[in-house]
Amino acid sequence: MAAAQGRLSDGAGGMDEGKDTENDRREADTAPLPFRSAVDALRTARLRPQIEIEPTRPPQRLAPYTYALEAAVVDGDQDLADGRLVLLHDPAGHEAWQGTFRLVTLVRAELEPEMASDPLLPEVCWSWLTGALQARGLTCGEPSGTVTRASSHYFGGLSARPAASQIEIRASWTPREGLGGVPDTAAHLAAWCDLLAQVAGLPPAGPGDASVVTLPQRRGPQSR
Repeated sequence: MAAAQGRLSDGAGGMDEGKDTENDRREADTAPLPFRSAVDALRTARLRPQIEIEPTRPPQRLAPYTYALEAAVVDGDQDLADGRLVLLHDPAGHEAWQGTFRLVTLVRAELEPEMASDPLLPEVCWSWLTGALQARGLTCGEPSGTVTRASSHYFGGLSARPAASQIEIRASWTPREGLGGVPDTAAHLAAWCDLLAQVAGLPPAGPGDASVVTLPQRRGPQSR
């Protein structure tokens, strides 16, 4: 997953902190039970085979307890999209979250310039996130985020390169807590992977993913 890691390391707004360490795992083992249960659900979730996912060191100072995953949507030896999902936990609660847990995400993919120029694209991408959560029967509080599209045009010695466009979704939301104060993080991870697959242009994985609509005219896969 080197390509996904490389793209995530070029300015993820505080979400790029390097790899998980043994010390981080020891700290997780002493964390409150609701947080440990939420993390265990993330670690054991079963995902569609095109999504490669692994733990990474979470950003610091955002919450007393944090856990992070990064993923890439892979087709053969090519990456179609990448992203990062961070779980935050504050046992004392957080006024802005209206809860004790918070999920934070970054998702990115390449687009055709014509698609990136669609004035409705930001609203559509945000609806993909909310729709992925709703399709899994999930409720969340205090959702917020941004959808950014960027284009690069090359000149001079680089003029042979085609114009490149990228869509980036940054978002956070408060998952509803269940028994024991533990949110269904496995279901939230599955919804997040639905969003990744949708941005990457993958078809639905099965009947349960019928809400996933592929992205038309997306840029071709990126070499890993």
